[in-house]
Amino acid sequence: MKKRIKREGKFYVYIVECKDGAYYTGYTNDLEKRLKEHNNSCSRGAKYLKGKLPVKLVWRKEYKYYKRALQAERSIKRLSHNQKQELVRIYERNK
Repeated sequence: MKKRIKREGKFYVYIVECKDGAYYTGYTNDLEKRLKEHNNSCSRGAKYLKGKLPVKLVWRKEYKYYKRALQAERSIKRLSHNQKQELVRIYERNK
């Protein structure tokens, strides 16, 4: 049986900073759980992060619909490191 995709609710696009200074971007409907998965290096953590742990959350944005979150994640992943760094700076300033 196929798992149904939750289409409405709370979805988060996030950026974490790795111990080597690299950024990783993802999206989820449970941010706290996803961060624990990343930092505990479990099988559900991202392969990209292997050897780059721990990570810390440096940017996030909430969306009501998963499709918008997915589109935002894809857009952010195309940004350069410096552009992501600027997003993080702006986020920190506006907290």
